[in-house]
Amino acid sequence: MEAVVKELNTTLLNPEWERIELLCHYLVASRRGRELDAEHLDRLRSLQDQVQHLRQGAGAWAAKGIAGLSPLEFDMLACVVAPEMEPRIGWLYQDLQPGISKPYPSPALIQGLTALQPHQAGELYEALDRGGLLRQMRLIRMHGSGSYDAIQPELGLAMRLMGRPVVQAPPPGSVPVDMQAGWDDLVLPADRIAMLHEYLLWIQHHDVVVGQWGGARVGGPVALFAGASGTGKTFAASVIAGALGWQLFRVDLGRLVSKYIGETEQNLNNLFEAAHGRPMVLQFDEADSLFGKRGEVKEARDRYANMGVSHLLACIESHHGPCILTSNLRTHLDPAFARRFQMVIEFPRPDAAARTQLWRRLLPPGAPRLDEVDLELLGRSVTLSGGHIRNAALHAAYLAAGENKPISLRHIALAVWRELAKDGREISTLDMGALAGYLPGELKC
Repeated sequence: MEAVVKELNTTLLNPEWERIELLCHYLVASRRGRELDAEHLDRLRSLQDQVQHLRQGAGAWAAKGIAGLSPLEFDMLACVVAPEMEPRIGWLYQDLQPGISKPYPSPALIQGLTALQPHQAGELYEALDRGGLLRQMRLIRMHGSGSYDAIQPELGLAMRLMGRPVVQAPPPGSVPVDMQAGWDDLVLPADRIAMLHEYLLWIQHHDVVVGQWGGARVGGPVALFAGASGTGKTFAASVIAGALGWQLFRVDLGRLVSKYIGETEQNLNNLFEAAHGRPMVLQFDEADSLFGKRGEVKEARDRYANMGVSHLLACIESHHGPCILTSNLRTHLDPAFARRFQMVIEFPRPDAAARTQLWRRLLPPGAPRLDEVDLELLGRSVTLSGGHIRNAALHAAYLAAGENKPISLRHIALAVWRELAKDGREISTLDMGALAGYLPGELKC
């Protein structure tokens, strides 16, 4: 039964694609000084009636969540998505617009297919504008604004029309963060958890506050998670994404910033255009490295660097979707950027009680361990962040597994020592607190 429903969903819009194909043949014939035969013209008129029915009220398009478009906007959308629904239409497009490598229509081709007169072409370009419904509803995308630039359907639109699961591709310059985390996994002071819930309200109730109550529309919402490395900032971002049922994407700024004038801005435009309106959370790590205090302009490259930062500020302010910035050094952030935050949440280093709780959660629950492993002792002994404790807990487990023995304080002490040594500073047994006595003899010297 499910397969039958999916097949029905796929074929409901077939008159749209058949009509586009016939319009392509009609345009080919017209360019060659010929006309379609009467049979094809009758079929085209019949399809036109069916298409109008599909677009009305609770028709097939509305069933896919697409409604409220003008007849021209529906025509444009059908032209754009048709090649993905019927590949042969893409081949016809390439024959009709030689020199354009992609099998998608240009504005010029759509103007020809819909028989728009030159004085009507302005309506087509208005519909293509960023403020038009086709762009606002995340139905089409277009790189460039020329008459012969290809117009493409938004990622996943064809899958959505066919009733298939949509695989969400990362926006340009980002990578997915696959971390499953829930509220109960957070080890933070109660007031910080409350602030995270408040940030979630900004996302979940935007339509009520802005759409129904007339509240001011702001970008994002944008939150700053500030705190030392390993205090749980990315973990908390994963909890927010998980609570929404959305994917978290970490933005790799190194892939966006370019030494060439204008490329950074274009890369940022591509990132936010791909993310706009999609169910995702964007996380910018080490925000102070790019969003720090803008320097004095001493030469041309300083001016362009500051322009890149200003452009990013404008992009985030106009973006409709949650953005989370993380920073180890909150004081280094430009105040001009800080004003755009809806929430600023400090992530403190865990105290002894929090460290005890972290050890309890991060030591593998199925691992055998000796009775001497006192979790409160571990929490009191060494000041570690949550990230350090996670690494040390796993390292201790591997040490024990390698000896085929239960986890002991000896394994944990060595694992903590290795973790402290990663910072590159001189460490001594004094840093180990009560665990110092469990270190191997060669490390006690």
